[in-house]
Amino acid sequence: MTTTKELCERLDALEKKARIAEDYVAIANLQAAYGYYVDKGLWDKAADLFASDGTLEIAGRGVYVGQDRVRQYLHQLPEYGDGTIFNHMQLQPVIHIDSEAGTAKGRWRTLMMVGFLNKEGRWGEATYENAYVREGEKWRIASLHGIINFYCEYDEGWHRGGVPLLRSTAGIAPDLPQSFEYEAHPKAVIAPFHYDEV
Repeated sequence: MTTTKELCERLDALEKKARIAEDYVAIANLQAAYGYYVDKGLWDKAADLFASDGTLEIAGRGVYVGQDRVRQYLHQLPEYGDGTIFNHMQLQPVIHIDSEAGTAKGRWRTLMMVGFLNKEGRWGEATYENAYVREGEKWRIASLHGIINFYCEYDEGWHRGGVPLLRSTAGIAPDLPQSFEYEAHPKAVIAPFHYDEV
């Protein structure tokens, strides 16, 4: 016969599992929303997804610290409009959550299509190693780190090499240097993993 204590323990365990499941969905939606906003150059909406002290680091251009600096960085990127493609598909999540602490880490792959009519068209792919934090009742991006695996011209393909990474963003300097030195394809790069096993 199951005791009251055992039932309470089972209920506590189920509540913890339910909270983790809810947090998983919230974090997955958060990261997907980031991709959709970036697709359309909605820089303020993308910046609003970051924690107040959140950081952003993309393509070895250095680290921008705080939501205001993230917003400034994003506003240096090209505007979305006619003849522009910024697709950033967020794929293959591996998410580890500490619901009680209100923190999480996630690894993602993003497949990119970037282009400007009559100017350039590129394929790209990057690994995100991100951290998340719960602020109030909402999850926010604590750190977004995009490690570019390759950029290539759409009509040449990756078998001919790749486009070298642009190491700075015009109009804004980073707050901190990049986390580690690397170059994208044809150089081999492995983004550091936040986990040893799943």
